[in-house]
Amino acid sequence: MRSTPLGPVLGMVAALVASTALADPLPSWTDTDAKTRITEFVSSVTDPDSDSYVTPADRIAVFDNDGTLWAEQPAYFQIYYAMDRIARLSEADPSILTSDPLKAAAKGDLAGVMAGGEKGLLEVITVSHSGISVDDFITDVRDWLDRATHPQTGMAYDAMIYQPMLELLGYLRDEEFATYIVSGGGVHFIRAFAEEAYNIPPQQVIGSASKTSYQLVDGVPTVLKEPQIAFIDDKAGKPVGIDNKIGKRPIFVGGNSDGDFEMLEWATAGEGPRFGLIVHHTDGEREFAYDRDSSVGKLVRGLDEGPERGWLIVDMAEDWETIWPAR
Repeated sequence: MRSTPLGPVLGMVAALVASTALADPLPSWTDTDAKTRITEFVSSVTDPDSDSYVTPADRIAVFDNDGTLWAEQPAYFQIYYAMDRIARLSEADPSILTSDPLKAAAKGDLAGVMAGGEKGLLEVITVSHSGISVDDFITDVRDWLDRATHPQTGMAYDAMIYQPMLELLGYLRDEEFATYIVSGGGVHFIRAFAEEAYNIPPQQVIGSASKTSYQLVDGVPTVLKEPQIAFIDDKAGKPVGIDNKIGKRPIFVGGNSDGDFEMLEWATAGEGPRFGLIVHHTDGEREFAYDRDSSVGKLVRGLDEGPERGWLIVDMAEDWETIWPAR
């Protein structure tokens, strides 16, 4: 057998390695300070010769979901699901509509639901998210995502995820980070789509949760969702949820609202290199522009205190070339 000259082969391999090394891990991010700060941090903690090196076992990255990985205006997408489910349930049993928020939900009246305040909203979530097995609930959420569309953009809800954040998640995983979602949204709701949308498996999703119980239903072992809240994974609850479920303080944390403040504060207070990131919604043309006065995703402390704490404030209008993934 005739041997192949090694020179050209080695040259091709070298060229391939060089092109891979030079490939942009964040192509949907503009060449601004935000992108530079992210890549410099990741490079420093993954370089064994760096004083900032962090072993792969401790490369933990956590992200909020609503407003950080996908959109959240004019209301959290889970609320739209809850209203849809109330409408379907009430067709079979109108007697469940025992309050004004529930009646508003059945009509698809978001303003009416929100007029009930936190109490009314929790009632809608509790009624719509209970009396069903976890498996059936996840199937129902997936069916809803397959047919539902956003009231303003007309897009599928799971198409309104942020391409730059998908790239960031992939970049971190390529550099041996474990990526988690830590959300105020319902844990089972997010688990219904997180793996397909973000490549984050169900066991790496932390969220608010209702009480559950184990029962034999028609002889089938089943975990049922009960009509009672067990844990709210928001604000000060987020560090508690991370500690309970992960057991390590993250070194990279991303959020977008003051509901994420305590998570950012706690994570970046740890020893060694730390990175805090806040997605600031500044792009009213391609997405939504809001911060201090918004009823959803309100951002005040993060804007005022974030920079002095060393957190990166990502300006969506300036730092992102694109918003949504190409379809």
